[in-house]
Amino acid sequence: MEQPESVPPLAPLSEKKENVTPMNPKIAELAESRQELVSRIHNLKQDLQNWRMKLDTQVKVYRDELSELKKSLNTEVDQLRTEFQELRTTLQQQQEDVATSLKNLGLQDDVGEAKEVGGTSDVEISKIIDQGSPKDEGKATHDS
Repeated sequence: MEQPESVPPLAPLSEKKENVTPMNPKIAELAESRQELVSRIHNLKQDLQNWRMKLDTQVKVYRDELSELKKSLNTEVDQLRTEFQELRTTLQQQQEDVATSLKNLGLQDDVGEAKEVGGTSDVEISKIIDQGSPKDEGKATHDS
């Protein structure tokens, strides 16, 4: 009696099987494509990690080099400061020696004249230093 109604549900089931069969190759193709994409993503992640490691290494090397350069420059600046201070001290000593020599020669009788002559002797001292500077510099750097 009701059997004719039960037959129609079998027909749609067979239609579904026919529709599923063509989908299996598409699903397999999509699964393969997905696997390829996952593999590419994995490779890209590894490439990125390698790139980051190389970059970090490079940055560390550059920082170390800059640190060494900074230390070297600071050492050189300190050395130049010391040498300039020694040169200043040497020049002041030479100026005092010239002033003493002038005083001993009688060119400076009192304090007032000493200032005037001292001003003139500065020019003379500069000329003397300019003429004899290579000898004096060598002596100043070797004495200290």
